[in-house]
Amino acid sequence: MTHTHMDLLPATRRALDHRLAVTQAEGRAPSVVAAVVREGRVVWSGGRGELPPGADPADVQYRVGSITKSLTAVQVLRLRDEGLLDLGDPVGRHVATPHGGTATVAQLLGHTAGLAAEARGPWWERTDGALRPELADIFGERPQRHPAGRRFHYSNPGYALLGALIETLRGASWAEVLRAEVLAPLGMTRTGPLPSAPHARGWAVHPFADVRQPEPAVDLGRLAAAGQLWSTTGDLAAFAAFLLDGDDRVLGPAALAELRTPAAAPEPADWDTGYGLGVQVARRQGRLLVGHGGSLPGFVASVWVSPADRVGAVALANATSGVATAALTAGLIDLVATNEPLPPEPWRPAREADPELVALTGVWHWGSAPCALRLHDGRVLSLGPLADGGRRSRFLPAADGTWTGTDGYYAGETLRVARRADGSVDHIDVGSFVFTREPYEPGADVPGGSDPEGWR
Repeated sequence: MTHTHMDLLPATRRALDHRLAVTQAEGRAPSVVAAVVREGRVVWSGGRGELPPGADPADVQYRVGSITKSLTAVQVLRLRDEGLLDLGDPVGRHVATPHGGTATVAQLLGHTAGLAAEARGPWWERTDGALRPELADIFGERPQRHPAGRRFHYSNPGYALLGALIETLRGASWAEVLRAEVLAPLGMTRTGPLPSAPHARGWAVHPFADVRQPEPAVDLGRLAAAGQLWSTTGDLAAFAAFLLDGDDRVLGPAALAELRTPAAAPEPADWDTGYGLGVQVARRQGRLLVGHGGSLPGFVASVWVSPADRVGAVALANATSGVATAALTAGLIDLVATNEPLPPEPWRPAREADPELVALTGVWHWGSAPCALRLHDGRVLSLGPLADGGRRSRFLPAADGTWTGTDGYYAGETLRVARRADGSVDHIDVGSFVFTREPYEPGADVPGGSDPEGWR
């Protein structure tokens, strides 16, 4: 059975249309637009409410707020991959700043630098960025709210420092660098720091009356890297596809995996939500989602992807509050993943068969616990208990004949095969733990030995 890309079934499309309509009506939003991506392409999109006459909903711009941070983070990791900085560098090594200079680049990306959440008043999202012309002007009286590295504390000024870092190392404005190195390669031609028609107007909708008033759309100035961008569902769908697969022209799979790995423990009150290096990580309806939300006066936005389901969704609305874009995107993902799950990749035999490695597979014992060692394509090994739970890891082959763990308990640890003088296998050593063919195999090199009377 082989399939090319398949469009969604009519029943799924109707369910997605209905979910969008309910969100717009219940959220009392002037307009909501949304899209779903699967396997790298848009499989559904729609719009509801007031839209510019004749415009394709997927091409209407909205402010996306803090989704901007994810794109800024991608650019910072590009600089790291080029060798221009290390994530462990204090940002003050590269940028002259009176505050926050001792925070590392990684701490700023993951909001663990302990810096204040907001810029110096008046309310920075509603006042022109020209009020805070220099980095020194964005910090209030108490820039440091927590010890650096200790806990997650969301910080918009932290991302202003990252914007300045990009500008310093590239010698060009944050917006120009982002356009050339991230937006253009991903085909995000309708994303930028200023609106261009067709675009939505930002509204505040009264919480108890069906009336509204326009919101100011200010330039954030120094805080642009934290939230300035305007975008469309069409462009953010391309970004969602990137969050699923990476793109070697922008950021490869290894750096993308770093981006998606939680950087700090979640706050106890919000145990299902974590933060990586510029992206939020959340568990919703049993799925692990990666993405970001955004809000600025007049606008709310969400982009989320489910790597396990290969599905992503985007939603944008032009109301200050009350529109559940995060729930909408999670719901759109759930509808597609539940109604039309993708089949797994077909099993295929490995391209090569090393008899010595095949002979190594099977049951090994960590003390008295039976474990299975399996061989995969490319000389990759996996090791885990025969029973459910326990320590499971995959191991990639290294040049010296050992293997290195990639995940789970043994991530970064070494697996090596210990041989006897005659070349036969005595045991497997994983991070100093000894795995033998029989439980505490007599004669095998088990630290502490096995009882001379044996099992009784």
